[in-house]
Amino acid sequence: MSDAAPAPRPSLGYHPALDGIRALAVTAVLLFHGGVTAVAGGFLGVDTFFVLSGFLITALLLGEHARTGRIDLAGFWTRRARRLLPALLVMLTATVLAGRARLDPDALGLLRADAYAALAYLANWRMIFRGSGYVAVTAAPSPLQHTWSLGIEEQFYLLWPLLLAALTVRLTARRARAALLIVCGAGIVASQLLCARLGGPPSIARAYYGTDTRAQALLIGAALAAVLARGHATTPRRWPGVLCAAGVLVTGLLWHFADEQAAWLYHGGLTLAAVAGALVIAHVVTGPDSLPARLLGLAPLVRLGRVSYGVYLWHWPLFTFVTADATGLSRWPLLAVRLAGTLAVAVLGYHLVERPIRHGALGRILPRRAPALVTASAVALTAVIINWPAAPRPVTAAPAVVIPAVAPPGATGRAGPPAPVDRAGRPPGAGRQPRVTFLGDSVTWTIGTYLPEHPGLWTSVRAIQGCGIATLPDLRQLGTPHTNYPGCATWRRRWRGAIAKDNPDVAVIGLNRWELMDRRYHGRYQHVGEPDYDSYLTALLNEAVALAGAGGAAVVLLTAAYTRRAERPDGGLYPEDQPERVDAWNRLLRAVAAAHPGKVTVLDLNPVVCPRGAFTWTVGGLRVRSDGLHYTPAGVQRLIAPWLLPRLAAIATGR
Repeated sequence: MSDAAPAPRPSLGYHPALDGIRALAVTAVLLFHGGVTAVAGGFLGVDTFFVLSGFLITALLLGEHARTGRIDLAGFWTRRARRLLPALLVMLTATVLAGRARLDPDALGLLRADAYAALAYLANWRMIFRGSGYVAVTAAPSPLQHTWSLGIEEQFYLLWPLLLAALTVRLTARRARAALLIVCGAGIVASQLLCARLGGPPSIARAYYGTDTRAQALLIGAALAAVLARGHATTPRRWPGVLCAAGVLVTGLLWHFADEQAAWLYHGGLTLAAVAGALVIAHVVTGPDSLPARLLGLAPLVRLGRVSYGVYLWHWPLFTFVTADATGLSRWPLLAVRLAGTLAVAVLGYHLVERPIRHGALGRILPRRAPALVTASAVALTAVIINWPAAPRPVTAAPAVVIPAVAPPGATGRAGPPAPVDRAGRPPGAGRQPRVTFLGDSVTWTIGTYLPEHPGLWTSVRAIQGCGIATLPDLRQLGTPHTNYPGCATWRRRWRGAIAKDNPDVAVIGLNRWELMDRRYHGRYQHVGEPDYDSYLTALLNEAVALAGAGGAAVVLLTAAYTRRAERPDGGLYPEDQPERVDAWNRLLRAVAAAHPGKVTVLDLNPVVCPRGAFTWTVGGLRVRSDGLHYTPAGVQRLIAPWLLPRLAAIATGR
């Protein structure tokens, strides 16, 4: 079979098929965030955007140099700001305003910090530096978490033109392109090696969010632009067609099967996804009349691709605020509402904000330097709105389900051993009052610490933040694998020391979360309610009861109440929030208490904080939960304390 005629040198003009690629990439991201299991690897749509960005920016800059002999850096950055900044400012303002209405002060503070990071295009580094400690691990996703990818792109837009300008100022066009390919190749290899080194347990955050570890996709796109600019588009059409088919196949498989926690993804998987995307881009650019290019250039895809930036900007804030808890919907109906809202807002933003400003609307109605002043003023105004204090909200307002974790005072988000919240807060006066010691996790801390003074009790809070009594190292938290805090293994020593120091009459044990998670046991993930794992938990509970009562104290087991810490992408509950698990855990507590008659008492919190037999944010107009898990000070003082304190006093004095 004879070779086909060489393809013409590719044009850097408009290619509708590239908008089609944008449309498919953003659709993959939306379906992934919507919990569609058939697109489990849809997060890799972001890598397709990275490849496109690297390709288009490099092609534009090389084309500018070929036409004018120079690269106008100021002009490039101005065009980027005009293209990307206005919509971002509107989205940040709207998201923070929504957060002011929906989030509690602690969560709003975290959102504000995220907004400042997004405004500075440093959101990816904020995600890294938040760490893998208690606050980061237990927090629900931020409404601005998706801006990490914008940060990586903008950092590339800042640095890459400087490198291109440096290469082209001294070298001929041919040598500059050769040098560019060498730089791209070295950068791709270095980025992949660093990604492989950092992409492992206990956290993949550094590899996933790092500019350096994700640069390979941008550099693959840049290398493609350099190759095409050198006139290498002389390969017969059938070869680009075969390569395009391979790229489509690999992309489809990755979008279906990839797992963002899988080690192989960071040992070449991300680079493979970028190469697959580059093969498709190369084909549709060099063969604009080919079947793939025509399919990708269909009008619906092109229209979606044109608003894809706005769709990406708006989808995640809408997904996190339009929840099953707020709407009563779940799965496909919830996804349909989210998608419709996202598309509507994105289209409005495109026609009212993005397109007019991109095409110079400000320049036509304002003096020459005024657009720059308006831009600076808009950024400043956004910063002011982000920091504007929220008005007090009535206690009847329920927070959004995405509220991040409320850490106890003194808690940090740093990785490392968990901190014991060790406060013996009310020393006894003359004569010995009955003494009560609270043991357990941070939920128990909120109860023990927020309790009001009781004239007949001395209380001490010895909770260990981020720890229960289950210490198996591999667990799943909010659907994501994590490693148990190493310091949790010392809970026995800490409890023993607390009991020896306090010599309590009553030891209250509250274990609410960590025992309900999936943990790897006997070679597979198991959970409460499975016989094998129940035996493991029962043995731990008996040990905990023995430690707490070692000095003769009566032991009180507080039941776990129903929770709603966060929602799955499809609006369902994560396993540790499922009522069936809470009920199974509470049955174990009662069984252990029955095995220690006269020594162990079970006090059931659920009728108090969940009077209807299901999770609720408020009881009688009083907000009880701050984040779907921990209790508010008002909830403890006005609801739990009147129920709990008399019972503890009776147990303490009735011995």
